[in-house]
Amino acid sequence: MNNIYILAIESSCDDTSAAVICDGEVLSNVVSVQTAHAEYGGVVPELASREHQLHIVPVVDSALKKAGIKPEQLGAIAFTKGPGLLGSLIVGVTFAKSMALSLDIPLIDVHHMHAHVLAHMAEKPHPSLPFLCLTVSGGHTQIIKVTAPLEMEILGETIDDAAGEAFDKTGKMLGLPYPAGPLVDKHAREGEAIYPFTRSKVGELNFSFSGLKTSILYFLRDKMKEDDQFIKKELNNICASVQTAIIDMLMHKLTLAAQQTGITEIAIAGGVSANSGLREALKAKSEEMGWTPHIPAFQYCRDNAAMIGVAGYYKYLSKQFVGQDVAAAARLEF
Repeated sequence: MNNIYILAIESSCDDTSAAVICDGEVLSNVVSVQTAHAEYGGVVPELASREHQLHIVPVVDSALKKAGIKPEQLGAIAFTKGPGLLGSLIVGVTFAKSMALSLDIPLIDVHHMHAHVLAHMAEKPHPSLPFLCLTVSGGHTQIIKVTAPLEMEILGETIDDAAGEAFDKTGKMLGLPYPAGPLVDKHAREGEAIYPFTRSKVGELNFSFSGLKTSILYFLRDKMKEDDQFIKKELNNICASVQTAIIDMLMHKLTLAAQQTGITEIAIAGGVSANSGLREALKAKSEEMGWTPHIPAFQYCRDNAAMIGVAGYYKYLSKQFVGQDVAAAARLEF
């Protein structure tokens, strides 16, 4: 049997990425990070789509060269259909369609959040099935039950803001540059969680982070009235307190899900899975509960094409292809 080479393309937000997968194994994973958004305090959609147009050809070329293959060896092209920023998605989808048409090979559309979960299949040891995956990013917070690579069920999700959004918006309140999440983590490691911020309590396995953000806003407002240097003096402790509150909420619901399902293979995924506090909390809880934890390598936490390729590989095996009429979707049912 000939090797199955799949080119994967990811362009859902502000990172342009391409990867090559061979029989499920990652041969290359190239990510071009857009830095132009930092001065605006967040991703500017129009700017992101323009940057994707500039980067996609060199990124794809680099991924093919690093994998040591030529375009003619590809068996399919996988791409992110959604969810994400529509203008950004269109760039990746259009490129994938054009290249697949020129090579006369199949197209595979991939759900961005499915791919985050299946990033765990990009490296060994794989989680044993079934497993639970806490997927945490700037736009999503979900607890997903995975019974097979293409069989997933959402057990709980955020009803408002996502955990990553809570990190970034808190950082903005604190005057930290975008993206603030990693900086909150950095300062948290130097501080202590001495401020008892609100832990929301909603639906059994669902999450809510809007109340936490509001409590942080009012807390900072009141403290700054008393001392306009409060944030500067207490930055590390504030970050530690915020991070602890977010992680407590995540781990509480994840523990409930594990108890209800009896599943002990527990994974985390998405951009926030790079957070050191969350990683340490999962390890500690796993020792306490007898779980087998699965923590992705840092390159598979952020948006990347390797996870798109792995998801695309499983769809390739099931012959789940799409035609040239496929379109990007900013919102997409899980």
